[in-house]
Amino acid sequence: MSDLIGFFLFKNDLDSQFQRNIVKDTLVEIQQEDQVESLDICGWEQTPEPCTVIIFGASGDLTFRKLIPALYNLFSNDKISEKCCILGAGRTEMSDDSFREKMKTGVTKAGFDLQRWGEFGRNLYYQQITYDAPASYKSISSRLHDMEGKHQTGGNRIFSLALPPNLYATVAGALGEAGLAKEGRGMKSWTRLIVEKPFGYDLDSARRLDMAISKSFKEHQVFRIDHYMTKETVQNILIFRFANAIFEPLWNRNYIDYVRINASETLGVEGRSQYYEKSGVLRDMFQNHMMELLALVAAEPPSMFSADRVRDKKAELFRSLRPFDLKTVDDHLVLGQYEAGQFGGKPAPGYREEPGVDPASLTPTYALMKIFVDNWRWQGVPFYITSGKRLKRKVTRIDIQFKSVPHSMFRQVLGQTINANRLVMGIYPHETIFLNFQAMRPSTRFCLRTAGLHFSFYKGEKGTKLNAYEKALAETMAGDQTLFWCQDGLELCWGFFDPVLVCSESSKDCSLALHPYPAGSQGPQKALDMLPPGSWPEKP
Repeated sequence: MSDLIGFFLFKNDLDSQFQRNIVKDTLVEIQQEDQVESLDICGWEQTPEPCTVIIFGASGDLTFRKLIPALYNLFSNDKISEKCCILGAGRTEMSDDSFREKMKTGVTKAGFDLQRWGEFGRNLYYQQITYDAPASYKSISSRLHDMEGKHQTGGNRIFSLALPPNLYATVAGALGEAGLAKEGRGMKSWTRLIVEKPFGYDLDSARRLDMAISKSFKEHQVFRIDHYMTKETVQNILIFRFANAIFEPLWNRNYIDYVRINASETLGVEGRSQYYEKSGVLRDMFQNHMMELLALVAAEPPSMFSADRVRDKKAELFRSLRPFDLKTVDDHLVLGQYEAGQFGGKPAPGYREEPGVDPASLTPTYALMKIFVDNWRWQGVPFYITSGKRLKRKVTRIDIQFKSVPHSMFRQVLGQTINANRLVMGIYPHETIFLNFQAMRPSTRFCLRTAGLHFSFYKGEKGTKLNAYEKALAETMAGDQTLFWCQDGLELCWGFFDPVLVCSESSKDCSLALHPYPAGSQGPQKALDMLPPGSWPEKP
């Protein structure tokens, strides 16, 4: 059965109808069986190698809510070897059986059935440790030796740091000193390190963290997770651009007017105030997630789809970012902080009223950046990048706004204005791609209507749908670093953001105001005013 293409009409413009048309499912689907031959082309899937996963911080919330449920779902769907075993390590005293029962509760709360829990649970173990005590790592080494003999994992190991960032360097260094970071001769067995974000606080701390990790682990062993990159709809951006001949010739300054990248959240800090007060929206979202989305949209095509070449092209894009002029930074950057407002018909507190937040906090919870890429392809094309908390809707989408037709031959009968084409790549909550175009309306008069092509990412697909952590763990086991940050890219992004962070936090050499916006709104009014006419969200 071929894919279905939906054609839909709008009473107004594409933006004002974007959400409603999907929710109401008013698309008329036309089967193309007689016109387009359907081809299902899949890359080969490696047989998962046995390995031992060692989770530091195993008594914490991340392991309970995310890591163990992810590993269990991979196991249940035969995406990892049955010989894989897991060693949890943490400060809390706990027996193997107690750890298994706690993780069983986590898997149940995550919504998975327990049909294969007996098989999976037998492979779970726990070791109490002190993170800065060499004796603890000797105990881990001894435990691993016994587990690897029992489960025949071949000495393959993944160390996952589900820890506060201040412990990354400590644990990585201790693993190296204990000899646990070494790989087998001839790479017959491998050792890998998963590092959660944030990867430093600024450029200097990112470099210091890398120096600490690189004393024990080589770059090919380090997997720096960015959960946006492990979303399949995000990865699909590359396929969309480079596996179709009809889009890439138009993907440049000659045809594109602007690009809008948005990731808005309805939630506030939700108990993460201690972290968020030190990070703010620029460190939490822009330096990593939003830069990855920008790179996928704007980077040059790699010569082949491999980790090194894809990441090289991203780094090349980051090198082309135009630095902010701190004297006129207000023209290209808007920072905001949510105040008390209404959300879902109920009162919502302001950021400064959240538990653990300084009542005089100047931490931004919203940002709009107008960025330019100084290269041949994108010169002069603005990229509007926005993200914030406590906004009206939770939406992640990318809008490619094409230029208007250069000359309207219909101006005498239709007027001067014809809506320009727009491509919308929805990542959340609607995992879709839209392309609008102009067509004639059936009428006695000469009338235009805006129509569109629609693709739904998961419609008609029956395969296993992996979430971000499941995808990241599976890729780590396969040894594929394509979806993970390299150190070069990290340093380039930190180098781009550092002057802005210093400017906004010290008020030296520039002045950046913090614009308030009500919880449940679309963001600060100045940001809405900076967006181009007709962009999403609609201006109130």
